[in-house]
Amino acid sequence: MAIISSVASWLLKKRLHQIDLFVEYPYDVQHELFQSLIYQAQETEWGIKHSYDKISSLKEFQSRVPISTYEDIEPYVQRLMKGEHNLLWPSETKWFAKSSGTTSSKSKFIPVTEDSLNDCHYKGGKDMMALYMHKHPDSEFLSGKTIAVAGSTKLTENSDSYVGDLSAILMSNLPLWAQFTKSPNLSITLMDDWSKKVDLIVDNTIYEDIRAVSGVPSWMLVILQRVLDVSGKSNIKEVWPDFELVVHGGVNFSPYVERFHQIIGEKINYQEVYNASEGFFAIQDSWESDDLLLMLDYGIFYEFMPVSELGKSNPTVIGLADVELNKNYAIIISTNAGLWRYMIGDTVTFTCLSPFRIKISGRTKSFINVVGEELIVENAEYAIQHACDKTGAVIEEYTAAPLMLNNGKIIVHEWLIEFTKEPSDLTFFSELLDNTLKSRNSDYEAKRFQNMVLGFPLVHSVPRFTFIKWLQSKGKVGGQYKVPRLFNDKSVTDEIKAIVQQEFDDYEFNGIKEAEHRNVKSSTYEIK
Repeated sequence: MAIISSVASWLLKKRLHQIDLFVEYPYDVQHELFQSLIYQAQETEWGIKHSYDKISSLKEFQSRVPISTYEDIEPYVQRLMKGEHNLLWPSETKWFAKSSGTTSSKSKFIPVTEDSLNDCHYKGGKDMMALYMHKHPDSEFLSGKTIAVAGSTKLTENSDSYVGDLSAILMSNLPLWAQFTKSPNLSITLMDDWSKKVDLIVDNTIYEDIRAVSGVPSWMLVILQRVLDVSGKSNIKEVWPDFELVVHGGVNFSPYVERFHQIIGEKINYQEVYNASEGFFAIQDSWESDDLLLMLDYGIFYEFMPVSELGKSNPTVIGLADVELNKNYAIIISTNAGLWRYMIGDTVTFTCLSPFRIKISGRTKSFINVVGEELIVENAEYAIQHACDKTGAVIEEYTAAPLMLNNGKIIVHEWLIEFTKEPSDLTFFSELLDNTLKSRNSDYEAKRFQNMVLGFPLVHSVPRFTFIKWLQSKGKVGGQYKVPRLFNDKSVTDEIKAIVQQEFDDYEFNGIKEAEHRNVKSSTYEIK
């Protein structure tokens, strides 16, 4: 392992010079990449349809190629999965990343080409290590092993293609040297039965030299907590003394920080990455702030749509040169996986323009806007964290949606929160949440004025593991599957409340001891 660490460190340092290049010349790098993507795709079915051979500028590209969503490319994806080639990208496409589908119950199968695998996803993983070790030159985490909390993958009915979580696709194609740094082995990592998988991960890593863990925060916590339960230790450092790094992504990390501190201890490093089925986009490169460096040489060409343009028939879309600080944009990408002007569904704000750094602000479909309050995930994350800080509460998961009370006479936001440590006064927690949302969002504040349009939020504390049970009920267990934060209708909150109610029905029917359950509490609704 020491040899692997030394060689890897040398190779990773060489990459830092290339990162410096796109930081210094961002527009040139993106322009060259744009031209390369158009040229390579000229003879594909998509390229011929949209006359790629006649495109010489971004303006021509935007006029010829419409903004697309998954529904637009799905017919091509279905054909690719049946073995057809040269439809969206010239190289063979045999891997398809199954989307978590947080904005839709429908599964999405995002194409992953050999080019995107090597020049985007794996490049992002190597750059994450390069940037981390540049900031932490004395780090020895590559001398030990990493637990990568991956999903599962399986062969589709057509033997020419594979479908699974992106994490599983990446793990299945890792070079041999990289597999030596991972634990447990692939047969366990790629299991789809998570009830068995978690136990096997713990059994096979508890005596290993684990230095890092990566994945979605909620699933990392499940595994780390199980390690403590099995070992009988009070924190992870007692199990793995050289543990130093948590790599996280997929959701805002701030609500989970306190829980990780409880399990691991505070002397630990955290690094955020922004990767998705559609591509690897950004990496935390500074430990003085939590924004992310936008990676510009991964085979991804970027465009940005102001959120105010969403839903318009002819929306304004801009390139990297025209973005502004602290403005909310939906990301549109064209990639070496054959996604063209594809709206991935995420929104970001730019915190710095030299170099380009971003924060993920939410989802284009993950918001609440029933009375013009325009509540986005970024507002919600900040407000929940503030309420936790002031009350000493610690949360595992949450979601929220609008709710009509008194036959529609009152509209409120209903919050379902799973606490690790509950606040002593849930109504006070709700007041903090409400007041912080007012301070962060002027539209929310205006609609809350004297309860004329929007009432005081209704906050429920639900039993532990409620959200995991909901994910299980949707067939979305493990890997990159995440809990949707905000919804503009109450379909998700109704499903979660039904699971809680069923638990209490089972409790009464089976006579389970009351001590085995936690009561569901809620703040009493009143006009405030």
